[in-house]
Amino acid sequence: MNPELSVIGSGPAGLSAAVESAKYGVKVEVIDENILPGGQLFKQIHKFFGSKAHHAGIRGYDIGWKLLKEAEDVKVAIRLNTIAWGVFKSNSRSSIGLFDQQRVFLSKPKKLIVATGATENPLSFPGSTLPGVMGAGAVQTMINIHRVLPGRRVLMVGAGNVGLIVSYQLLQAGADVVAVVEAMPRIGGYLVHALKLMRAGIPILTSHTILEAKGDREVESATIAPLDKNGSIIGGGERELEVDLICLAVGLRPDAELCRMLGCRFTYVPLLGGHVPIHNEDMETTIPGVYVVGDASGVEEASVAMEEGRLAGISVAESLGYITEGEAENEKDKIRGRLRDFRIGPFGSPRQEGKNKILAEYRRWLHSEGRRSS
Repeated sequence: MNPELSVIGSGPAGLSAAVESAKYGVKVEVIDENILPGGQLFKQIHKFFGSKAHHAGIRGYDIGWKLLKEAEDVKVAIRLNTIAWGVFKSNSRSSIGLFDQQRVFLSKPKKLIVATGATENPLSFPGSTLPGVMGAGAVQTMINIHRVLPGRRVLMVGAGNVGLIVSYQLLQAGADVVAVVEAMPRIGGYLVHALKLMRAGIPILTSHTILEAKGDREVESATIAPLDKNGSIIGGGERELEVDLICLAVGLRPDAELCRMLGCRFTYVPLLGGHVPIHNEDMETTIPGVYVVGDASGVEEASVAMEEGRLAGISVAESLGYITEGEAENEKDKIRGRLRDFRIGPFGSPRQEGKNKILAEYRRWLHSEGRRSS
């Protein structure tokens, strides 16, 4: 029997959406290509911060276990090791092409939530294809999920939150982080994460970039260089660092190709990671009945992803008649209030607060575009 709601992706956004819909009675199925649910949460061994409403002081994997327990309690069906290879619009429903390692088949839910997360940006330089050059997400998976240390001496490229957090987790796993290089003239992540590295004596070199990775069969060293105010390499300042792992944390972009297959309208928002599906304040895209949440809707924080999932979940329950418009609006207003608090709250520094305000403005614009398109 086809579910009323299919959620593609079992990360923080997808699980939150599934739980929120299912607790009102919606028959929900979650689809994920991985062998374990939870998405990025089980890689996040650090404590969240912000407010109690946003799980301040709780480690990511504990939040993941909590969401999985909630999903079990409200009888969400979770289909793992299953690839959503395509989505198609037929009449008023979306059909999802699935492969569960044994058969290829279609699911035809009444509503669809895309919670497929984000993908890491690449960085090209001489030697970037050598074994030992890895994305920060892959490194985090290896050390926190599989308990494998992929290198002993590490150069981190990128001083955003991901670069800073993964650098500290590499330290905790026993690696020596030789340096963090950042092309911008200032650290991009929260100061609280940067200070942990500074206290450990790790240099964070702003206005620096990687020039080359060297090695016969794998990474043996990396050459870095300073940049001037125009982003050009300053000659004569090159340094060679002995490392066996170069970890790239140079940004994420929404993984929303399933929305593109359906014909959802997109727009370009650099601060949200690039091309994002236009959606209204309920997270519904320009295709009625199709919602997008979490990093697939624009890259922000895990706390934001969970709130967006809840918004979409309630909206689906309302649209299917499981909750009245008044009840739904009351719950959605609470969630929107928490989102405003998180996005505009001064987490990290005044500069970050300014960035969050810009992000909030972008989201308001997206929502207005979504209303006009629906």
